[in-house]
Amino acid sequence: MAIQIITDSGADYTTEELERRNVKRVSMAVTFGEDAYLDGVDLTKEKFYDMLLEGTHYPKTSQPAPGAFLECFEAAKEAGDTVIAVLISGALSGTVQSAALAKEMTEYDNIYIIDSLSATLGMRLLVDTAAAMREKGASAEEIVCRLENLKHRLRLFAGLDTLEYLYKGGRISRTAASIGNLANLKPVITITEEGSVSLCGKQIGMRRVYKNILKLMEDHQPDPDYPVYYLYSYDKKNCAGFLHTLEKNGFDVSEPKIRGIGPTIGAHIGPGAFGIVYIEKS
Repeated sequence: MAIQIITDSGADYTTEELERRNVKRVSMAVTFGEDAYLDGVDLTKEKFYDMLLEGTHYPKTSQPAPGAFLECFEAAKEAGDTVIAVLISGALSGTVQSAALAKEMTEYDNIYIIDSLSATLGMRLLVDTAAAMREKGASAEEIVCRLENLKHRLRLFAGLDTLEYLYKGGRISRTAASIGNLANLKPVITITEEGSVSLCGKQIGMRRVYKNILKLMEDHQPDPDYPVYYLYSYDKKNCAGFLHTLEKNGFDVSEPKIRGIGPTIGAHIGPGAFGIVYIEKS
C-alpha cells in the first residue's frame, strides 16, 4: 500500500517540481473575463502576470470542484493506497471543503485532508516534509502528525508594492488605495494562526518594509532544521533588496531559495511583492 501526496495549485509548484517529488496537483480555476484557465496546466505564472498587467480584466480564482478530488480519491481507493492531501488554508479558499465532500463521496477512510492554514510556499514546506518522510519509510499517520504540528509554526511575512490589487479584489476602498499609493505606503501582511491574511504593518517606502519584516523575524525566529523560502510576484527587485537587508544584518543568504508565486495569491497582491516563509523555532 503506497502513500499518495496531493496538493493544490496554491502551493505554486511547477509541473516538473511535482514530478520530481511524486506529488499530484489539483488545479484551481482562474478566469479573465470570459476566458477560463487551470492554474499550472494551461496558465503559467508568466502568462498570468502578463494578462494581469494588461489590465483588460481583473482575474478571479475559484476552488476546484469536488469532482477534481473525487477522481484522485477513487483511483487511490481502487489501488488500496493512502492519500495525504495538503491544501490551501480553508480561510482563504473553499478547497478543503471540496476535498472533504469528495472524501465523503468516495467512502474511503484512508484519506487525510490537511488544512495547511497557509498558502504558496508555506504549503510547499509541508508538502516537501511529507515527501521526504515518505521516502524514509514513515507511515501515513506519522506524516500527518508531523504536518499537523508544523503547520502551526509556519510563518509568512510579505511586503506589497501596491495597494491597487487589494482595491480591485474588494479588500480596501478606492480612497484608501489612492491615498496609500500617493503616500508611497507599503502594507506588510502575514497569515494568521487561523489561516487568514492580516495586515501587520504599513510603512512609507520599501526600505522600511524590509526592516519591519526583519523585526518580525527576530520576534519569530526561523528553525534552522527547515529551509527558508523567499517569495516574489513577477519582479524580483524588491526580493533582492530584502535579501541585501538580511545579509547586512548577519543572515546567511548565500544560497537563497527564491520562488515566484502564482495566480492564487498573485491576483490579490499584484506584482512587485516579496516575502519570506519558514518554520518558527518551537
